[in-house]
Amino acid sequence: MPQVGSSYTLSTTTDLPFPEAVERAREELAAEEFGVLCEIDVQATLKAKLGVERDPYVILGACNPSLAHAALEAEPGLGTLLPCNVVVYERDGQVHIAAIDAERMLSIVGNDQLTDTASEVQRRLSLVVERAAARPAASAA
Repeated sequence: MPQVGSSYTLSTTTDLPFPEAVERAREELAAEEFGVLCEIDVQATLKAKLGVERDPYVILGACNPSLAHAALEAEPGLGTLLPCNVVVYERDGQVHIAAIDAERMLSIVGNDQLTDTASEVQRRLSLVVERAAARPAASAA
């Protein structure tokens, strides 16, 4: 089960290699009906722009259209907080997978109409983090 990694994330670690963890995160987002709208390779970007060497770090900007629609109907300015980011990064030899804590993030808006949507986003992103970190079961031959 993902842990609250900070005051604003759901996170866990995995023994999967970094590239596989990124792929698993994409797969699990799709399973929860999130599309990846953008993908940022932070490691490559900082290398190209600043000449900075850092561990692998990928940001997946994800959106579940029906949940985004519900949230935007309740709060039109909410687009400033979208998409929901899921990150996969390596630090000190350990691969981490984290997602935004949607309930905490949407609580700053102060609109009670967002409570159910925030809970559903939270539930789905928690599943994404948990399942992406797990080793997939070996397929039967």
